[in-house]
Amino acid sequence: MGKITTEELRQYVEENIPDFHQRRLKNLSKLQLKKVLRRKNPYLFKAKNVTTAGDLVKGILEAHLSSQEETIFGDFLEGLAVFICNKIYGGWKSGITGVDLELEKDGVRYIINIKSGPNWGNSRQISKMRQDFNEAKKTLRTSGSNLRIEAINGCCYGRSAKEDRGDYFKLCGEVFWTFISGKDNLYTEMIEPIGHQAKQRNDEFYEEYVKVANIFTKQFIDEFCFSDGGIDWAKLTRFASSRDKKY
Repeated sequence: MGKITTEELRQYVEENIPDFHQRRLKNLSKLQLKKVLRRKNPYLFKAKNVTTAGDLVKGILEAHLSSQEETIFGDFLEGLAVFICNKIYGGWKSGITGVDLELEKDGVRYIINIKSGPNWGNSRQISKMRQDFNEAKKTLRTSGSNLRIEAINGCCYGRSAKEDRGDYFKLCGEVFWTFISGKDNLYTEMIEPIGHQAKQRNDEFYEEYVKVANIFTKQFIDEFCFSDGGIDWAKLTRFASSRDKKY
């Protein structure tokens, strides 16, 4: 069993967290109002009594960016988990479909699928994970029939009311980070390094966000508002849902 120092953890985060912020900015710069609008529910905005173009644009931007950021940050946390596990237990990034991390501990090969939080998928997606685990076990046992293999769905934050799911274990938050590192307090020790240059990076992001929000608001007013400034809900709904391709 190896070890990881606070300085090593900090260095990894400082070297890799900029990619998260850069990808956020890149994703923001690539956005197009109409593409985002086509994926949003106009009925929901109407039901919430959204009355201004600015509020509607803010709503669609924040919903879209929140979803994207969860995915991007999930990639960062996955990399961090692999790095930590490699330092402690010699774990490695797996090349098997549906498996992110492998490690051997106490005579057991663990295959781990890493997610950001516990509520990550529907029943179909969970069934696919189970299928991937079963296929991974078959693949690994072709080279070692006596190999004991355990599957784990590791979630970087949250809690799991039931860890034993029959054919796999679901470990969340503190339990997951302790399992891959052997350190009880790692999940709290990570917080400070992850905030490295957070204010500076978020100020840069917000500066670009305001520009995009202003551009989108003008485009929305030009395209989906009446001359008196009111939102043309019928036109917006036709744009999002009509079978007529001219919309």
